Amino acid sequence: MQAIILAGGKGTRLKPYTTTIPKPLVPVGEQPILGIILGQLREAGFKKVTITVNHMAELIMAFFGNGERFGIEIAYSLEDRPLGTVAPVKLIKDLPEHFIVMNGDLLTDIDYAAVYNAHIASGAELTITTFRRDNKIDFGVIDVDENTGRVVGFREKPNYHFVVSTGVYVYSRVLLDRVPLNQPYGLDNLVLDMLKDGVPINTYAHQGYWLDIGRPDDYEQANLDVEKLLQKETG
Repeated sequence: MQAIILAGGKGTRLKPYTTTIPKPLVPVGEQPILGIILGQLREAGFKKVTITVNHMAELIMAFFGNGERFGIEIAYSLEDRPLGTVAPVKLIKDLPEHFIVMNGDLLTDIDYAAVYNAHIASGAELTITTFRRDNKIDFGVIDVDENTGRVVGFREKPNYHFVVSTGVYVYSRVLLDRVPLNQPYGLDNLVLDMLKDGVPINTYAHQGYWLDIGRPDDYEQANLDVEKLLQKETG
């Protein structure tokens, strides 16, 4: 099993933490978030990882090297300009028939091997791992009739429920035939194009722990949660 980790972004949402270091090297607990991910993939049985890099690429490559000290083979794919979340994958040669693609800023206990196997069993070209996210609005929400301007409903600090993408996917190699070469192309483009063409997209619902550390408040929460999460995985 192989995985591709997308680590080329600038991490602008996580400033000031990313002012001098790239987001994959931002520490969560005692190690960089990308180091945690590499360890999880190794334990799940993945033998090789390709990291796509652009912003501060030299720092990421210098820190992780060939992966020997992390117990997993690491290769790199360098983007000469930002290409989004899907197009960088097109640049990687000799990909297997199926492979994981994931963001490099996730703290989660997703079972990567289970997602991979579920994708193969589905027969789909793309599997999106999903998570149910509850968002509380800290205000009274008013429904207004646009024609009269009158109030027609009111909810005090409601909770809204969404099914969101976790940033962990499984691709079948054939999927890359629809991705343009060396042009910016993201997951939103891919999903909308597949839906337009009537191509089935599989989902895998994750019901454990998941946190995207793209924002400062989520990063602070990750540092509170990481020790307990890693103890759970090893114990």
